[in-house]
Amino acid sequence: MKENKSKAVPAALLSMLCVQSGASIAKQLFPIIGAAGTSMMRIGLSAILLTIINKPKVSALTLKQWKYSLFYGLGIGGMNLIFYFAIQRIPLGLAVTVEFVGPLLLALSLSRKVLDVVWALFACAGIMMIVPWDTNSVDPIGLLLAFMAGVFWAAYIVMGSRISKVMDSKTAVTTGMWVATLVILPFGIVGGQLGAMDWIIFVKALLVAVLSSALPYTLDMVALKQLPAKTFSVLTSLHPAFAALSGLIFLQEHLSLIQWASISCVIIASLGSTIFGQKS
Repeated sequence: MKENKSKAVPAALLSMLCVQSGASIAKQLFPIIGAAGTSMMRIGLSAILLTIINKPKVSALTLKQWKYSLFYGLGIGGMNLIFYFAIQRIPLGLAVTVEFVGPLLLALSLSRKVLDVVWALFACAGIMMIVPWDTNSVDPIGLLLAFMAGVFWAAYIVMGSRISKVMDSKTAVTTGMWVATLVILPFGIVGGQLGAMDWIIFVKALLVAVLSSALPYTLDMVALKQLPAKTFSVLTSLHPAFAALSGLIFLQEHLSLIQWASISCVIIASLGSTIFGQKS
């Protein structure tokens, strides 16, 4: 058990690194196949890959497990589709930071100790600093979409924590991904410019599927099995930092000192919640 717990935090960190790297690549596909088309390819290819690798025995699932899979998949599908619509309109780092409001509110709602609230407020301070309150240059619809994606992100964390207790991780992730595929499929067919697909775009979409869905959601199951939902929620506050670094490397997006300070706040919140939360 101790060995498994020691893997939880590294699994969560690697998951975040994969997601933000994949998001940077995905954003490059938007001008060609659109946000909906990119989301559909990402989730659909992930579902196929996970089915081949995990070989889930869905016929053995109980009604309760199917119900959990449905809500878990809705969380995945809503979170991904709406987030891609958001980063079509606003920068990646800003979108991820606003999206984190969902897990932050979840962490606050689950907190029972003063120290838990302190770490969540550190993350909140970081979010308040990075949002450009004094300018009209940022698309308000993009900000709203990012916040909505955060609501689905919180639902994903709650359902991921629950489903990890009643199903094995491989089956849970695979069935959840197929539910998410069905959620996104109509949007991808109607709004995705899939006629522009060629083998280079397909390979990039496959890379996005592996980095942004198949690998990180599997890693999240490892973390959610061992970490409390509130700890995992605040630990995800590292997402803006990974997004900023990914944007810098892949998209040449540079940050101001205020934005780096805001990221420092969420890193402090993440480390505090993880280190002190596990000791308590």
